[in-house]
Amino acid sequence: MFYKDERLALFIDGSNLYAAAKALGFDIDYKLLRQEFMRRGKLLRAFYYTALLENDEYSPIRPLVDWLHYNGFTMVTKPAKEYTDSQGRRKVKGNMDIELTVDAMELAPRVDHIVLFSGDGDFRPLVESLQRQGVRVSVVSTIRSQPPMIADELRRQADNFIELDDLRDVIGRPPRETQNERERETASNG
Repeated sequence: MFYKDERLALFIDGSNLYAAAKALGFDIDYKLLRQEFMRRGKLLRAFYYTALLENDEYSPIRPLVDWLHYNGFTMVTKPAKEYTDSQGRRKVKGNMDIELTVDAMELAPRVDHIVLFSGDGDFRPLVESLQRQGVRVSVVSTIRSQPPMIADELRRQADNFIELDDLRDVIGRPPRETQNERERETASNG
């Protein structure tokens, strides 16, 4: 599936990967993820795409974005747009598909293998185009969640499908404990 001498690039659809890992019940350790793919080939770039709410005092994703930025990931962010749907509910929209697609197309002549961390079927034409340019494409997502997080057409188009659940022991860390669980643990040990 991977060759030691091939030039690799990772394209991580942040919200899609987060949702897939959450559905499987684990958190991703991005340091381990980067190390794993450095081991599999010559990692040229690791892109991470996410939309950020600009007007919030504190964004829960901000510490992750900052950490990734300082630890070898190329961050691609844009402001998320807030709107009210027809039922009056506040919604947030922050699709990064175009940014990811443009970056992948620009980098294609310089890589042998692209690893796409997303199950979004909208990426099927991108995968098809990359393949026509001679780039192998692996897609990382999951079919083990209910419902599956990967679109069937994307899985069929990819050269390789990597089940995210199979990477759990290599790139995962257990979900963070809640404060109450830690307090109960401390109280029972004290």
